[in-house]
Amino acid sequence: MEHLEYTIEERENELEERQKRIFELLEDKKYFQCRDELLSCNEVDIAEILQEVGDEYGTQKAIMLFRILPKDTSVEVFANLDVDEQVEVINLITDPEIQYIMDELDFDDMIDVLEELPANLVDKILEKTPKAERRRINTFLKYKEYSAGSLMTPDYINLRKEWTVRQALDHIKEVGMDSETIYTCYVLDVGRKLIGIMSLRALVIQDDDLIIGDIMRSDYIYVHVDDDQEELSELFKKYGYLAIPVVDSEGRLVGIVTFDDILDVIEEETTEDMERMGGVIDSEDKDYLDLSVMGHVKARLPWLMLLMFSYFITGGIIQSFENALSSVICLVTYMPMLMGTGGNSGTQASTLIIRGMATGDVEPSDAILVVWKELRISIIVGVCLSLINYLRIVFMDGQPPMVATVVCLSMILIVVVAKIIGALLPMGAKLIKLDPALMSGPMMASITDMISLMTYFTIAKTLLNI
Repeated sequence: MEHLEYTIEERENELEERQKRIFELLEDKKYFQCRDELLSCNEVDIAEILQEVGDEYGTQKAIMLFRILPKDTSVEVFANLDVDEQVEVINLITDPEIQYIMDELDFDDMIDVLEELPANLVDKILEKTPKAERRRINTFLKYKEYSAGSLMTPDYINLRKEWTVRQALDHIKEVGMDSETIYTCYVLDVGRKLIGIMSLRALVIQDDDLIIGDIMRSDYIYVHVDDDQEELSELFKKYGYLAIPVVDSEGRLVGIVTFDDILDVIEEETTEDMERMGGVIDSEDKDYLDLSVMGHVKARLPWLMLLMFSYFITGGIIQSFENALSSVICLVTYMPMLMGTGGNSGTQASTLIIRGMATGDVEPSDAILVVWKELRISIIVGVCLSLINYLRIVFMDGQPPMVATVVCLSMILIVVVAKIIGALLPMGAKLIKLDPALMSGPMMASITDMISLMTYFTIAKTLLNI
């Protein structure tokens, strides 16, 4: 492990040194020497360096370096650029260069680029595309956003059930270089109906004369073109496949989604959940620094306004118990602690339940089991916190035992209620087709604040006769 860490660190240092040399060569306008330095890197690193060049010296410099790369290399580099950088490249290079890149890109990468381009530029590209290819591109562009159809590629290897193993292997050798993956092949019947799958590993160990239909697997996992990408990512995580076939409403194979594409989806979904848990909505799928100030404002302000209105209710609760507070002013001292503990307790439970639902470990149908578990956890946690607070309030703060009893009894009830609500709200959100991540963070804090105050003041009024 130490050797691996050293190797990674060494490689990163080497990449930084190379980037510094490229920057120095750019300062001296030695562009072809820059190209030679770039070509000593792999395509992923070249894309990263070009993005750094764009940030440091402007887009024009980065585009100029991109254009002097060999054609084959430039296509691979283009595929590894962020979408925004890809659009900038397309807008600044010539039509023949655009056409070459589009022709050489993998089909699913090309579709991703076309989806981000302005309509007039897409039309311009499609005008120079062969009719059959144009029809296929238009079909893929019409699939719903965030669906399996929008992620898939039609570049897969299909086999016939009547073929022998030898014929199948010959076919893989013939078309393998143009396919997204060769490790899983798909067996089709009449009308391109998917009837089975065959792994390359299974093929190469079989006798050459065996028939594909006799040895194929018919217990395969597939998705429909309109299935949501989040559900698709769950299948990848559950089964660990490298690719999953996508069929239409008639069971015809129209494409496959590969693991590298679903990794991007998992990252997007995780980012979206984190943003929603933090009270940020619709950040336009842009990085923090790329999103404009007004973009950040639009993503944050609506949720903050909603939460602010919820605190009007909290203020109303405090106002309604104003007389009780004025009678025993020391009660005010413990309000922040109770509200904070309630919010933290609810957030803990909701975070664990949201994570459990994301991994498939918890379902809304498990609500009774979850409540029973959280009830036991919260009672133990509440009692432990209350014992500590009782000693502090009586012996350190010098308050009467009855005040300590009010605070500690409130603490237990607040923790119990907050944890149960924190566990149930995400499951309820999922049942009504909302993102469970909305029920965490600021939202949970606002709800538990109201519950904490109502519980605290009610118990205080009852036990202290105020």
